[in-house]
Amino acid sequence: MTDPDLTSVKADDSGKELSFITVIGQDRKGIVARVSTLLYEHEINIEDIAQKVMHGQFVMIMLVDFRDSPSDLEDVKAGLDRIAAELELRIQIQHEDLFKMMHRV
Repeated sequence: MTDPDLTSVKADDSGKELSFITVIGQDRKGIVARVSTLLYEHEINIEDIAQKVMHGQFVMIMLVDFRDSPSDLEDVKAGLDRIAAELELRIQIQHEDLFKMMHRV
């Protein structure tokens, strides 16, 4: 069964296939490196990234483009889940449209 957060990635008007990745957990070395290496391995471009450490908690949001990737959201989610388990993080990936709907004010 498909995770509702993993709706099929479709191109927007610019041709980009955008998704958001959020990472939250105890700050430690290598988090950005591990996530960005996984994205590189899946040929996913990082369009934008914001990160901050607040009271020892690492918080990162990435906007990524799947346009040139041979992988789908499920494949990438599996890799992110492995990183999350190894580094004791919470990592989510959501298509841009779903992310925007969930975070509307």
